Amino acid sequence: MARHLRGGEPVTWRVERHVAPRFWILGAVVLGLVGAFLLRTFVFGVYYVPSGSMLDTIHEGDLLLGERVSLGFDDPNPGDIVTFNSPLEEGETLVKRVIAVGGQTIDLRDGVVYVDGEALDEPYVGGRPTESLSDLAGSEGITYPYVVPEGTVWVMGDNRTNSKDSRYFGPVSVDDVTSRARFIYWPIWDVRAL
Repeated sequence: MARHLRGGEPVTWRVERHVAPRFWILGAVVLGLVGAFLLRTFVFGVYYVPSGSMLDTIHEGDLLLGERVSLGFDDPNPGDIVTFNSPLEEGETLVKRVIAVGGQTIDLRDGVVYVDGEALDEPYVGGRPTESLSDLAGSEGITYPYVVPEGTVWVMGDNRTNSKDSRYFGPVSVDDVTSRARFIYWPIWDVRAL
């Protein structure tokens, strides 16, 4: 567009639009998806809790963030809340608390858990007794005291009277542990670090 000023010289105005090429937009989308995939695969996992086996620590319907990176450097430790591949149902993920690790001895006496002869202080069970599940149909029939094999962890739900756990299916391989549960992020009234 040209316009003449009083002096007679034409002045040209040109309007340039800078539009990001489509490949930049597509590249950003692809990079974001790849980044999300890598984070979800190697850094954290998102888990839905379908049962009340971890009450009152974790409630049915809670959504958890589980951290995976530290498992590459450090096996699960007693007290950790972990997610792991279910030994009961293919493709299912369970969440429980690690009570003992390979080489430690578990015993159940009068509703109390003993590890290496010491009674555990377990305020998270809310006074519920811990009984053997060996007499349930389909259980591994574990007898106590029981030495946890190396390379495995002994896990139990905090809701001891309503949890199928290592008392039922036995110890869990460290290789089947998928994350350490770190944070409840939904519903809003349950949001907290674990």
